[in-house]
Amino acid sequence: MYLAVLGREPKISLAELEAIFGATKVTPIAENIALVTTRKFDLNRLGGTIKAGKVLDESPIEVLASLPEGKITLGYSDYSDRATKNTSWHEALKLKNLLKRRGRSVRLVPNVDAALSSATSHHNQLGEKAKHIEIVQYGKYLAESIGAQNITAYAKRDQARPARDAFVGMLPPKLAQILVNLAVGNIPEGRLLDPFCGTGTILQEALLMGYTTYGTDMSEKMVAYSKKNLEWLADGRDRLPKFELSVGDATKNKWSGKINFVASETYLGLPFSAPPANIKLKEVMHTTGSIILAFLKNLAPQIEKNTKLALAIPAWKRLDNSFSMLNIIDEIEKLGYNLISFKHASVTDLLYYRENQVVARQIIVLRKT
Repeated sequence: MYLAVLGREPKISLAELEAIFGATKVTPIAENIALVTTRKFDLNRLGGTIKAGKVLDESPIEVLASLPEGKITLGYSDYSDRATKNTSWHEALKLKNLLKRRGRSVRLVPNVDAALSSATSHHNQLGEKAKHIEIVQYGKYLAESIGAQNITAYAKRDQARPARDAFVGMLPPKLAQILVNLAVGNIPEGRLLDPFCGTGTILQEALLMGYTTYGTDMSEKMVAYSKKNLEWLADGRDRLPKFELSVGDATKNKWSGKINFVASETYLGLPFSAPPANIKLKEVMHTTGSIILAFLKNLAPQIEKNTKLALAIPAWKRLDNSFSMLNIIDEIEKLGYNLISFKHASVTDLLYYRENQVVARQIIVLRKT
């Protein structure tokens, strides 16, 4: 069993865990903490889980004392409701003193809060390097960390790519991972289509997970950018799966070959720096909704029954901080798709946005009927 620390949008994180492990294997025990019953937990695959640890069957001191000789780097994170910086530091000191009595040398990673940030855990290689240990606690559960999200790798994949275009928006690699996972679930291989591929972020993450990919976009420039970025990704990697790219309008295109999964950020409409007036919002909602429905209608006869789609579609922040969402679910079902629901998250929960953003991303997961 593993203790998972969920990211900034915990409901999306839970949906991702459900997609991979199954709803019965995922148990939320706090807003940002879940237990996952599994023998294997690959943190690097997950975009929505920022830290994870294997739940201990024995006391932490016994685990630490059994480590090979040499200095131990130790961190302690307590996500319990009443935990503080001082209580976590007290537990860390207690472990250090017990280890010193057994002749072990220990360096403690200082706590700024009750729990170490994922960045602090990663930079100290806690759970990633021999004798670099983090004990993660929530209530009665104690776990030995298997690591934190690799922000260094994310930053490289996001910022070091040779072709970027801020005008079309930047899809975060973490969200791209989530979309891929929602589409593929626990199926280990197959061919994934992104029909609005942009600069290739979703294709990139799918390739790193071992899936062959097929990307199309109506913009020749975006397809060229995807090609450049994926060739950069493949440089120096021996076993990156094959990818295919072509120019094509998602509302009319005929895709070649079998498609096993679809993951995509669809057309999000015009960018806004402030919530739009009602008239403008209705116009943008009509345009984006029409494009998404036309795409789904075009795709339906080209994919097999039970094919899963994970799509990021637009939603718009209003002046009262509520969101206007596209009312297209009934139309989607008429086109031959079922909306997949999650045990631990509703459709309206799956909203990805930052505080200063007007255009958010609503995530929907569909299955071809």
